[in-house]
Amino acid sequence: MRKKSEDDKKMLSDCESLVMKAIWDSGTDISTPELIETLRVRFRKDYKRSTVATFLLRLSEKGFVETYRKGRIAYVHALKSEDEYRSRLMREETDFWFGGSVSDLLDALGGVEKLSKQSLKKIRDLLDDLDD
Repeated sequence: MRKKSEDDKKMLSDCESLVMKAIWDSGTDISTPELIETLRVRFRKDYKRSTVATFLLRLSEKGFVETYRKGRIAYVHALKSEDEYRSRLMREETDFWFGGSVSDLLDALGGVEKLSKQSLKKIRDLLDDLDD
C-alpha cells in the first residue's frame, strides 16, 4: 500500500465533499445550524452537531474552511473555491484514469452518455479557446 502524500491528505472524503458542497452552494458564510439543516434536507444526511464539527475540523486542517463565532453561533467560511477544487480534482482524476489525456476522458464521457448538442458546442468552444 502506498503512503499518503500531502496532496492525498488535501483530497476530500465523500462526507467532506458533501459538507463543502453545502458551504459553497450557500454562496456566503454559513452558520453551523444552517449547514446541518442543509445537509439533512438537501443530501438526506442526518449528521449530529458533533459529527459536523469533526468534519469542519478536518476541513480546516486541510485548508478548506475557517470557522468563527458571532455570539453563540459558529459560522463557516470557505477558503478554497469550488472551481479551484473541481479543477484540481478533474486534473488528478484525468491523470490517474486517463494518463493525463483529456481526449481519452472526453471519449469515455461520450461512451457513458449521449452528449447534447449544447454540450458538444461548449466542448468545441473550449477546444477552440485552447487553440488561440
